[in-house]
Amino acid sequence: MQIWPAIDLRGGKCVRLRQGDYGRETVFGDDPVAVARRWRGEGATHVHLVDLDGARDGRAANGEVVRRIVVETGLTCQLGGGIRDAHAIGEWLDLGIDRLVVGTRAVRDPDWFRAMCRCHPGRLVLGLDARDGIVATDGWREMGRVTAADLAVQFAEEPIAAVVYTDIARDGMMEGANIEAIRVMRDRTALPLVASGGVTTIDDVRRLAELRIAGCIIGRALYENAIPLADALRWGAAAAVSKTESTTIR
Repeated sequence: MQIWPAIDLRGGKCVRLRQGDYGRETVFGDDPVAVARRWRGEGATHVHLVDLDGARDGRAANGEVVRRIVVETGLTCQLGGGIRDAHAIGEWLDLGIDRLVVGTRAVRDPDWFRAMCRCHPGRLVLGLDARDGIVATDGWREMGRVTAADLAVQFAEEPIAAVVYTDIARDGMMEGANIEAIRVMRDRTALPLVASGGVTTIDDVRRLAELRIAGCIIGRALYENAIPLADALRWGAAAAVSKTESTTIR
């Protein structure tokens, strides 16, 4: 299970929001590049970047900070926020981003997202941000009518890198991951699944690892030292060993 430390960007700073509320922001660093270096120094090989300005305004922002993280750290970078047209996808991929998370446009225009996935196989991630299982869009400000699980099923045959499922109600709240919702998502789709939102303790990481999902994004818990990154990485590695052994036995 890949461990993705989260770096949320707003106004060039590293911040965390509570439940996606831009009015409930905590700044954790004025230099997101230094934060990325810190996670790399503690053993991370992946980092999950969120352009919060882009998610809210619908256009890319924080580009220079993202470029520096890509160039100066060598981490595998996944980026979401405001990616809503082919031009933005091309620009970010040309910049060196490994995977792009597309949420709002994928929900509103599934045919467009299918076409983009086929143009960039293995490079696009379906971002499903949900409250009570219902998908939200536009930086979590608009609620839709479709469930996250039903939407994921629609893209089951596409060359998608992964599905990132974020539980909005728990994101940034330090209240624990919604294990049951992740289990439902895992059982509904064979696409690689990455859990996000509310991961608070190393026990959350352990329980997610036991679900044998593809990845886990950790944000506030790392910044508030509730989860040592090294411990999370060990559980991720242990999940990989367990999965390999299980496959060998079968």
